Amino acid sequence: MNTPAPLRAAFRQAITEAWASGAGALLPIGFFAGAAMLVPFTVGTDAAQLAAIGTGVLWVALALASLVSMERLFQADLEDGTLDLWAQEETPLFLVAATKILAHWLVSGLPLVLLTPLIGLTLQLPADALLPAMLAYGLGGLAFFLWGGVAGALAASVPRGGLLIALLALPLFIPTAIFGGLAAQPDGETSNLLFLAASTLFALGVAPFAASAALRLAVD
Repeated sequence: MNTPAPLRAAFRQAITEAWASGAGALLPIGFFAGAAMLVPFTVGTDAAQLAAIGTGVLWVALALASLVSMERLFQADLEDGTLDLWAQEETPLFLVAATKILAHWLVSGLPLVLLTPLIGLTLQLPADALLPAMLAYGLGGLAFFLWGGVAGALAASVPRGGLLIALLALPLFIPTAIFGGLAAQPDGETSNLLFLAASTLFALGVAPFAASAALRLAVD
């Protein structure tokens, strides 16, 4: 079965937009690494102290970095009329929204997950806990981008809506951050990882519909 043309177009557009502003796709990576690497300069280089707060620091940096490029996720589509065309297509708008968000995560979110082991080592996290932690950050990062996509859709018609996106998205991040912080601990229980996976699945099931409803309001 062939993928509908609007979904292919949305995917290609999201990939292209990620690099449209020069190093746009590298901005979340730089923000994530910079925010995490500042911690040793502010709290000291004591290994035990860094290990105790390392997982929490990575979650905060991941949550904030996921919002860096959300402002233009749907705004450009609204401005150039592409969103109006998608709203008139037979392909459900929630699938278009999900495609754009997932493509955005592949370009801007997945590199953050792959970077967590390296930054985790600098924060003195145990080496044997890095791979399980990376799985937790992958699940949590996807949820962050999904909820961030909802906030981006709600703020699509607001010029310079970065602050509004943060205000809308950060409360939605709380359950994922709680379960993720517990799952990423070196002695974290398997049940915490399951709760985190459930949180991500909930976001995957709800966020595209919420984003599409917000986009229809913006079109109308």
